[in-house]
Amino acid sequence: MLQQYGIIAVFLVGAAATAVAALVVNWVLRPKERTGGDKLSTYECGLETRGPTWIQFKVSYFLYALVFLLFDVETVFLYPWAVRFQALGLFAFIEMIVFIAILVIGLWYAWKEGALEWK
Repeated sequence: MLQQYGIIAVFLVGAAATAVAALVVNWVLRPKERTGGDKLSTYECGLETRGPTWIQFKVSYFLYALVFLLFDVETVFLYPWAVRFQALGLFAFIEMIVFIAILVIGLWYAWKEGALEWK
């Protein structure tokens, strides 16, 4: 039984050695230049920034993203259920109807609150 753990240990040591070797080779082969001037300046699209750089986003962008995430995660639950639909039976069908009803209520609420309007 310990032999099986030994194989795992060999893989872990090999993975760590590969990562360390990549870092060492990168450090040895990199160009040894002194940094300064333009290398340390802030670069954003080739233009110097003017004025305040702190920009606050509207909450509606986050609400839109959360609604998208909610319905994206929904498909993770719907797909396996649809694949095994006939084998699951009536109880699973009723549970999925309840699940979809909760999602429809959430969509209705987000719509009512204006989370889906892009202004």
